[in-house]
Amino acid sequence: MSFSAETKNELARVEPEKKCCQLAEIAGFVRVSGSIRLAGGGKFKIVITTENPAAARHYKKLIKEYFQVDTELEIGESTSLKKGHTYMLTIGPEMRSEQILRETGILLVREGNNYISDGIYEDLIKTKCCRKAYLRGIFIGSGTISDPEKGYHLEIVCGSEKLAADLKKMINTFEDLSAKVVERKDKYIVYMKNSDYISDTLAIMGAHSRVLEFENVKIKKELLNETVRITNCDNANTDRILDASQKQIEAIRKIEAAPGGFDALPAKLRKTAELRLENPDASLTQLGEMMVPPMKKSGINNRLRKLEEIAGRL
Repeated sequence: MSFSAETKNELARVEPEKKCCQLAEIAGFVRVSGSIRLAGGGKFKIVITTENPAAARHYKKLIKEYFQVDTELEIGESTSLKKGHTYMLTIGPEMRSEQILRETGILLVREGNNYISDGIYEDLIKTKCCRKAYLRGIFIGSGTISDPEKGYHLEIVCGSEKLAADLKKMINTFEDLSAKVVERKDKYIVYMKNSDYISDTLAIMGAHSRVLEFENVKIKKELLNETVRITNCDNANTDRILDASQKQIEAIRKIEAAPGGFDALPAKLRKTAELRLENPDASLTQLGEMMVPPMKKSGINNRLRKLEEIAGRL
Protein backbone atom coordinates (compact mmCIF):
# COMPACT_ATOMS: atom_id res chain seq x y z
CA MET A 1 0.00 0.00 0.00
CA SER A 2 1.29 3.45 -0.88
CA PHE A 3 2.26 6.06 1.70
CA SER A 4 -0.61 8.21 0.42
CA ALA A 5 -3.19 5.43 0.87
CA GLU A 6 -1.87 4.64 4.35
CA THR A 7 -2.17 8.33 5.24
CA LYS A 8 -5.80 8.45 4.12
CA ASN A 9 -6.59 5.23 5.99
CA GLU A 10 -5.19 6.71 9.18
CA LEU A 11 -7.08 9.98 8.68
CA ALA A 12 -10.29 8.02 8.09
CA ARG A 13 -9.94 6.66 11.64
CA VAL A 14 -9.94 10.14 13.18
CA GLU A 15 -13.26 10.81 14.91
CA PRO A 16 -14.03 14.54 15.23
CA GLU A 17 -15.75 15.12 18.57
CA LYS A 18 -17.29 18.55 18.02
CA LYS A 19 -20.33 18.92 15.80
CA CYS A 20 -18.77 21.92 14.06
CA CYS A 21 -15.71 19.84 13.16
CA GLN A 22 -17.88 16.97 11.92
CA LEU A 23 -19.67 19.36 9.56
CA ALA A 24 -16.42 20.97 8.39
CA GLU A 25 -14.85 17.60 7.58
CA ILE A 26 -17.96 16.39 5.73
CA ALA A 27 -18.01 19.66 3.78
CA GLY A 28 -14.37 19.33 2.75
CA PHE A 29 -14.84 15.76 1.54
CA VAL A 30 -18.15 16.40 -0.27
CA ARG A 31 -16.74 19.52 -1.93
CA VAL A 32 -14.18 17.50 -3.93
CA SER A 33 -15.72 14.01 -3.98
CA GLY A 34 -19.38 14.84 -4.41
CA SER A 35 -21.50 15.63 -7.45
CA ILE A 36 -25.01 17.07 -7.60
CA ARG A 37 -27.65 15.55 -9.83
CA LEU A 38 -31.21 16.65 -10.51
CA ALA A 39 -33.80 14.30 -9.11
CA GLY A 40 -36.90 15.93 -10.68
CA GLY A 41 -39.22 18.55 -9.31
CA GLY A 42 -36.32 20.87 -8.57
CA LYS A 43 -34.91 18.37 -6.12
CA PHE A 44 -31.26 17.36 -5.78
CA LYS A 45 -29.42 14.09 -5.33
CA ILE A 46 -25.86 13.97 -3.97
CA VAL A 47 -23.50 11.25 -5.20
CA ILE A 48 -20.21 10.99 -3.30
CA THR A 49 -17.52 8.87 -4.99
CA THR A 50 -14.27 7.49 -3.60
CA GLU A 51 -11.93 4.60 -4.34
CA ASN A 52 -10.90 4.34 -0.69
CA PRO A 53 -13.09 1.88 1.26
CA ALA A 54 -11.96 3.31 4.60
CA ALA A 55 -13.09 6.78 3.48
CA ALA A 56 -16.46 5.40 2.31
CA ARG A 57 -17.08 3.73 5.69
CA HIS A 58 -15.91 6.80 7.61
CA TYR A 59 -18.13 9.33 5.83
CA LYS A 60 -21.15 7.05 5.76
CA LYS A 61 -20.85 6.88 9.54
CA LEU A 62 -20.05 10.60 9.95
CA ILE A 63 -22.97 11.74 7.78
CA LYS A 64 -25.32 9.48 9.70
CA GLU A 65 -24.03 10.80 13.02
CA TYR A 66 -24.34 14.47 12.04
CA PHE A 67 -27.37 14.53 9.74
CA GLN A 68 -29.16 11.37 10.96
CA VAL A 69 -29.14 10.17 7.35
CA ASP A 70 -28.24 6.61 6.39
CA THR A 71 -26.67 7.01 2.95
CA GLU A 72 -26.98 4.33 0.31
CA LEU A 73 -23.70 2.59 -0.49
CA GLU A 74 -22.98 1.10 -3.90
CA ILE A 75 -19.80 -0.65 -5.00
CA GLY A 76 -18.69 -0.64 -8.62
CA GLU A 77 -15.58 -1.22 -10.70
CA SER A 78 -12.91 1.48 -10.61
CA THR A 79 -12.81 3.76 -13.63
CA SER A 80 -9.14 4.62 -13.11
CA LEU A 81 -6.13 2.71 -14.42
CA LYS A 82 -5.71 1.06 -11.03
CA LYS A 83 -7.53 -2.17 -10.33
CA GLY A 84 -10.05 -1.90 -7.55
CA HIS A 85 -13.52 -0.64 -6.74
CA THR A 86 -15.42 2.62 -6.62
CA TYR A 87 -17.58 3.31 -3.58
CA MET A 88 -20.61 5.58 -4.07
CA LEU A 89 -22.60 7.16 -1.26
CA THR A 90 -25.97 8.46 -2.48
CA ILE A 91 -28.17 10.97 -0.67
CA GLY A 92 -31.55 11.55 -2.26
CA PRO A 93 -34.17 14.27 -1.66
CA GLU A 94 -35.95 12.07 0.89
CA MET A 95 -32.70 12.09 2.90
CA ARG A 96 -32.70 15.88 3.07
CA SER A 97 -30.04 16.30 0.39
CA GLU A 98 -30.88 19.99 -0.05
CA GLN A 99 -30.38 20.67 3.66
CA ILE A 100 -27.00 18.90 3.53
CA LEU A 101 -25.92 20.96 0.52
CA ARG A 102 -26.88 24.17 2.29
CA GLU A 103 -25.20 23.30 5.60
CA THR A 104 -21.98 22.31 3.85
CA GLY A 105 -21.93 25.67 2.04
CA ILE A 106 -22.26 24.13 -1.42
CA LEU A 107 -25.81 25.30 -2.26
CA LEU A 108 -26.27 29.01 -1.60
CA VAL A 109 -28.78 31.69 -2.47
CA ARG A 110 -28.11 34.84 -4.45
CA GLU A 111 -30.82 37.33 -5.36
CA GLY A 112 -33.45 34.77 -4.43
CA ASN A 113 -31.99 32.03 -6.64
CA ASN A 114 -30.08 28.90 -5.73
CA TYR A 115 -26.54 28.57 -7.02
CA ILE A 116 -23.66 26.15 -6.53
CA SER A 117 -20.70 27.80 -4.84
CA ASP A 118 -17.18 26.90 -5.90
CA GLY A 119 -15.19 28.05 -2.88
CA ILE A 120 -14.97 27.35 0.86
CA TYR A 121 -17.91 28.60 2.92
CA GLU A 122 -16.30 30.90 5.50
CA ASP A 123 -18.76 30.07 8.29
CA LEU A 124 -17.47 26.47 8.28
CA ILE A 125 -13.85 27.35 9.07
CA LYS A 126 -14.07 30.13 11.65
CA THR A 127 -12.13 28.17 14.27
CA LYS A 128 -8.76 26.44 14.07
CA CYS A 129 -10.22 23.02 14.91
CA CYS A 130 -12.71 23.35 12.05
CA ARG A 131 -9.97 24.37 9.62
CA LYS A 132 -8.06 21.22 10.60
CA ALA A 133 -11.17 19.11 10.03
CA TYR A 134 -11.93 20.72 6.65
CA LEU A 135 -8.33 20.15 5.54
CA ARG A 136 -8.56 16.51 6.59
CA GLY A 137 -11.78 16.01 4.63
CA ILE A 138 -10.58 17.67 1.45
CA PHE A 139 -7.26 15.78 1.58
CA ILE A 140 -9.00 12.41 1.97
CA GLY A 141 -11.17 13.38 -1.00
CA SER A 142 -8.56 14.56 -3.50
CA GLY A 143 -5.16 14.74 -1.84
CA THR A 144 -2.00 12.75 -2.44
CA ILE A 145 1.40 12.63 -0.77
CA SER A 146 4.59 11.17 -2.19
CA ASP A 147 6.52 8.41 -0.47
CA PRO A 148 9.17 10.38 1.49
CA GLU A 149 11.78 7.82 0.38
CA LYS A 150 11.33 9.17 -3.17
CA GLY A 151 10.69 12.86 -2.53
CA TYR A 152 8.66 15.46 -0.69
CA HIS A 153 5.40 16.48 -2.34
CA LEU A 154 1.87 16.92 -1.03
CA GLU A 155 -0.96 18.14 -3.23
CA ILE A 156 -4.74 18.57 -3.26
CA VAL A 157 -6.59 18.72 -6.58
CA CYS A 158 -9.28 21.40 -6.80
CA GLY A 159 -11.90 21.72 -9.50
CA SER A 160 -11.93 25.51 -9.56
CA GLU A 161 -9.52 28.40 -9.19
CA LYS A 162 -11.71 29.84 -6.43
CA LEU A 163 -11.54 26.66 -4.35
CA ALA A 164 -7.77 26.45 -4.80
CA ALA A 165 -7.34 30.09 -3.74
CA ASP A 166 -9.57 29.61 -0.69
CA LEU A 167 -7.76 26.40 0.30
CA LYS A 168 -4.36 28.03 -0.06
CA LYS A 169 -5.55 30.94 2.08
CA MET A 170 -6.89 28.57 4.73
CA ILE A 171 -3.69 26.48 4.86
CA ASN A 172 -1.60 29.63 5.18
CA THR A 173 -3.52 30.63 8.32
CA PHE A 174 -1.64 27.88 10.16
CA GLU A 175 1.63 29.04 11.68
CA ASP A 176 4.75 28.26 9.61
CA LEU A 177 2.76 26.72 6.73
CA SER A 178 2.82 27.94 3.15
CA ALA A 179 1.07 26.37 0.16
CA LYS A 180 1.25 27.27 -3.51
CA VAL A 181 -1.14 26.86 -6.44
CA VAL A 182 -0.41 25.66 -9.96
CA GLU A 183 -2.79 25.08 -12.86
CA ARG A 184 -2.61 21.62 -14.43
CA LYS A 185 -4.84 21.04 -17.46
CA ASP A 186 -8.33 22.04 -16.28
CA LYS A 187 -7.56 21.58 -12.56
CA TYR A 188 -5.91 23.74 -9.92
CA ILE A 189 -3.40 22.08 -7.61
CA VAL A 190 -2.64 23.31 -4.10
CA TYR A 191 0.75 21.86 -3.21
CA MET A 192 3.76 21.87 -0.87
CA LYS A 193 7.30 20.60 -1.46
CA ASN A 194 8.91 21.73 1.79
CA SER A 195 9.41 18.68 4.04
CA ASP A 196 8.75 20.66 7.24
CA TYR A 197 5.46 22.01 5.85
CA ILE A 198 4.36 18.52 4.82
CA SER A 199 5.22 17.01 8.20
CA ASP A 200 3.31 19.79 10.00
CA THR A 201 0.33 19.34 7.67
CA LEU A 202 0.18 15.61 8.45
CA ALA A 203 0.19 16.45 12.16
CA ILE A 204 -2.50 19.12 11.73
CA MET A 205 -4.78 16.66 9.93
CA GLY A 206 -4.22 14.00 12.61
CA ALA A 207 -2.00 11.48 10.79
CA HIS A 208 0.40 11.11 13.70
CA SER A 209 1.75 7.66 12.76
CA ARG A 210 2.53 8.96 9.26
CA VAL A 211 4.34 11.92 10.84
CA LEU A 212 6.63 9.55 12.74
CA GLU A 213 7.37 7.49 9.63
CA PHE A 214 7.87 10.63 7.55
CA GLU A 215 10.31 12.09 10.09
CA ASN A 216 12.23 8.79 10.40
CA VAL A 217 12.74 8.66 6.64
CA LYS A 218 13.68 12.34 6.59
CA ILE A 219 16.30 11.85 9.33
CA LYS A 220 17.81 8.81 7.57
CA LYS A 221 18.04 10.75 4.31
CA GLU A 222 19.65 13.72 6.06
CA LEU A 223 22.19 11.45 7.77
CA LEU A 224 22.99 9.78 4.45
CA ASN A 225 23.40 13.16 2.76
CA GLU A 226 25.65 14.36 5.57
CA THR A 227 27.76 11.20 5.31
CA VAL A 228 28.13 11.70 1.57
CA ARG A 229 29.02 15.36 2.12
CA ILE A 230 31.69 14.49 4.71
CA THR A 231 33.09 11.75 2.48
CA ASN A 232 33.27 14.13 -0.47
CA CYS A 233 34.91 16.73 1.75
CA ASP A 234 37.44 14.19 3.02
CA ASN A 235 38.20 13.11 -0.53
CA ALA A 236 38.65 16.72 -1.60
CA ASN A 237 40.98 17.36 1.35
CA THR A 238 42.99 14.25 0.47
CA ASP A 239 43.28 15.42 -3.14
CA ARG A 240 44.48 18.85 -1.97
CA ILE A 241 47.07 17.24 0.34
CA LEU A 242 48.37 15.04 -2.46
CA ASP A 243 48.52 17.98 -4.90
CA ALA A 244 50.43 20.09 -2.39
CA SER A 245 52.73 17.18 -1.54
CA GLN A 246 53.50 16.63 -5.24
CA LYS A 247 54.48 20.28 -5.70
CA GLN A 248 56.68 20.14 -2.60
CA ILE A 249 58.41 16.95 -3.79
CA GLU A 250 59.04 18.45 -7.23
CA ALA A 251 60.63 21.49 -5.57
CA ILE A 252 62.77 19.31 -3.30
CA ARG A 253 63.91 17.13 -6.23
CA LYS A 254 64.92 20.29 -8.09
CA ILE A 255 67.02 21.40 -5.12
CA GLU A 256 68.54 17.94 -4.80
CA ALA A 257 69.61 17.98 -8.47
CA ALA A 258 71.16 21.46 -8.22
CA PRO A 259 74.90 21.98 -7.49
CA GLY A 260 75.52 21.30 -3.83
CA GLY A 261 72.14 19.51 -3.46
CA PHE A 262 70.90 19.18 0.08
CA ASP A 263 74.34 20.07 1.47
CA ALA A 264 73.63 23.68 0.48
CA LEU A 265 70.54 23.74 2.71
CA PRO A 266 70.41 24.68 6.38
CA ALA A 267 70.16 21.58 8.59
CA LYS A 268 66.52 22.21 9.52
CA LEU A 269 65.42 22.59 5.90
CA ARG A 270 67.48 19.55 4.86
CA LYS A 271 65.78 17.42 7.51
CA THR A 272 62.35 18.67 6.38
CA ALA A 273 63.15 17.93 2.73
CA GLU A 274 64.32 14.40 3.52
CA LEU A 275 61.24 13.75 5.67
CA ARG A 276 58.89 14.88 2.90
CA LEU A 277 60.59 12.62 0.35
CA GLU A 278 60.33 9.68 2.72
CA ASN A 279 56.63 10.37 3.45
CA PRO A 280 54.99 11.71 0.26
CA ASP A 281 51.43 10.97 1.42
CA ALA A 282 51.73 12.42 4.92
CA SER A 283 49.80 15.53 5.92
CA LEU A 284 51.52 18.58 7.40
CA THR A 285 50.29 17.59 10.85
CA GLN A 286 51.73 14.09 10.47
CA LEU A 287 55.07 15.48 9.24
CA GLY A 288 55.20 17.77 12.26
CA GLU A 289 54.67 14.83 14.61
CA MET A 290 57.58 12.97 12.95
CA MET A 291 60.05 15.77 13.65
CA VAL A 292 62.36 15.63 16.67
CA PRO A 293 61.28 17.54 18.60
CA PRO A 294 57.69 17.57 17.19
CA MET A 295 56.58 20.71 15.36
CA LYS A 296 53.27 22.40 14.73
CA LYS A 297 51.60 22.27 11.34
CA SER A 298 52.36 25.95 10.72
CA GLY A 299 56.09 25.44 11.36
CA ILE A 300 56.34 22.56 8.87
CA ASN A 301 54.32 24.55 6.35
CA ASN A 302 56.73 27.51 6.65
CA ARG A 303 59.76 25.27 6.03
CA LEU A 304 58.19 23.61 2.98
CA ARG A 305 57.24 27.03 1.60
CA LYS A 306 60.88 28.15 1.97
CA LEU A 307 62.01 25.04 0.09
CA GLU A 308 59.59 25.92 -2.74
CA GLU A 309 60.96 29.50 -2.80
CA ILE A 310 64.52 28.19 -3.02
CA ALA A 311 63.55 25.86 -5.86
CA GLY A 312 61.86 28.77 -7.61
CA ARG A 313 65.12 30.72 -7.68
CA LEU A 314 67.09 27.85 -9.25
